[in-house]
Amino acid sequence: MAWFAEYPREKIEWYPTIDSEKCVKCGMCMNCGQKVYKWTGDVPIVANPYKCVVGCTTCATLCQGKAISFPDKEALRELYKKEGIWAKVKKELTEEGRLEVTD
Repeated sequence: MAWFAEYPREKIEWYPTIDSEKCVKCGMCMNCGQKVYKWTGDVPIVANPYKCVVGCTTCATLCQGKAISFPDKEALRELYKKEGIWAKVKKELTEEGRLEVTD
């Protein structure tokens, strides 16, 4: 998958956190196509954190109670820089023919 270029997903600390004090139980998080959330009793929980698409914040954007948060994007960018993930992703996309580099 080009988003991490074979970097282990479990090493990328990117997944949502729910503030139960703010949750209004709107259920918008249950729209997540990656099935990150699970509804238990009358509240959602983050059941599959590493299924979260790295960089995606749609659930937080649409949460009515603004109860969902993510780690700082700059920390994610630093990880990509430190591990050379951007260069690996670009190489992988180029090899797959999905990115034509014209320098």
